[in-house]
Amino acid sequence: MSQRQIIQVFEQYQKSRMQFVQTVADLASRPQNIEILQNAGVMSLLRPLMLDVVPIVQQTAALTLGRLADHSDDLAEAVVKEDILPQLVHSLASQNRFYKKSAAFVLRAVAKHSPQLAQSVVACGGVDALVLCLEEFDPGVKEAAAWALGYISRHSASLSQSVVDAGAVPLLVLCLLEPELALKRIAASTLSDICKHTPELAQTVVESGAIAHLAQMILSPDAKLKRQVFSALSQISKHSVSLAEMVIEAEIFPAAVVSLRDQDEYVKKNVSTLMREVVKHTPELSQVIVNCGGMAAVIDYLGNCHGNLRLPGIMMLGYMAAHSENLAMAVILSKGVPQLSLCLSEEPEHHIKAATVWSIGQIGHHTPEHAKAVATANLLPKLLQLYMDASSSEDLQAKSKKALKSILQKCTYLPGLEPLLYDAPSNILKHVVCQFSKVLSHDSKARRLFVTSGGLKKVQEIEAEPGSALQEHINAINSCFPEEIVRYYSPGYSEVLLERLENYQPA
Repeated sequence: MSQRQIIQVFEQYQKSRMQFVQTVADLASRPQNIEILQNAGVMSLLRPLMLDVVPIVQQTAALTLGRLADHSDDLAEAVVKEDILPQLVHSLASQNRFYKKSAAFVLRAVAKHSPQLAQSVVACGGVDALVLCLEEFDPGVKEAAAWALGYISRHSASLSQSVVDAGAVPLLVLCLLEPELALKRIAASTLSDICKHTPELAQTVVESGAIAHLAQMILSPDAKLKRQVFSALSQISKHSVSLAEMVIEAEIFPAAVVSLRDQDEYVKKNVSTLMREVVKHTPELSQVIVNCGGMAAVIDYLGNCHGNLRLPGIMMLGYMAAHSENLAMAVILSKGVPQLSLCLSEEPEHHIKAATVWSIGQIGHHTPEHAKAVATANLLPKLLQLYMDASSSEDLQAKSKKALKSILQKCTYLPGLEPLLYDAPSNILKHVVCQFSKVLSHDSKARRLFVTSGGLKKVQEIEAEPGSALQEHINAINSCFPEEIVRYYSPGYSEVLLERLENYQPA
């Protein structure tokens, strides 16, 4: 056999490996093929190809494994069980940039499914290897590594801590300064995933100078980058007053308010989330948002979006109003109540209704003036209806009841209370009747109106337990009127009159 023929055998073998691995990579990109590939034993065939002498075979084998692991947690488990991860991590340090990208993709695909699988990546030294990749010159390698670190971090505080301990944060902050948009996006997203768990992790990110760099990108024309930037700032702000103040000090506002009119829905949602996380801490931080026009902008935004996109804005108004009478009045004067009323009637989801009801309660419970703003928007019957509706979720019923009671205890606007006389159960009715008794005792005009509108007649028809709070309030109302008027409107009085008429003998 000649030398040429012998070499041909090797070339043929190399071509076959190449063809096999490329075909399998193509097949693995279509979900319908995955199960067939798995049943054919593709994992154990790919494993030796990860150590192939030909670099392109190695890279394509890694890419295929990534696609398989990405598809389901079962296949990700199979990659771990085949003991492929240590091999990948070991070769990450020595191989070329194409291989590094593919290997980082495999680690990301395994880590994304569950904390346990992410822990497997940590256990085999994956985090340290990925952090080394963040120091590479090639932006594609950095991006793939940052992405994998993000998927590890998002699961839990302990996994995030292992990413921080490996020294990832300063390098991720440096990635924010790179010219490539894709790398900036992934770096901001990963920092957001690290920050979200605990104040300590957020503090670590802040100490690396992240806020200043994130703040510089809030007016970027790239929507996907802005989404991640506002998400990261929200995750920093949510933990404590001091962290929220640091975000404010970076002069994010009023520039961020402009983004509530962005074309991208998720940019708008993330800006309103950031405002919610800032205002929830203190009245002073809430005032900062009011002063820069943030509250009015959020109220406008609620009118232009639907569903879960409304949720952060709805909650922001509630947090703000909860702090003080003045802030609650600011929400009322900015037409926040009609907007919340609109959300309540338009949104079918119970968790959104529950948040809206909670916010309405926070606005209306301060003073009679606040309660009147809620009552004039005809919200009290709506709250009662949600509380009494058997199809309302437990949380929605509880929040509706709490909001209704807290507003009723302050409400002295009788036209708003009157519809409740006819529909409310006794546990709510006692609060309604109590408010009537407070107002009627010193307002003659209200007493007259109460008689002509049928309110007094309705009160006489209420069946209350003798000695109950409800009966005491009814007695208090009756004492505001002459005895004969009360008798006249009592049930059965017309029969008594007719009986007297029958027994009456004219002189």
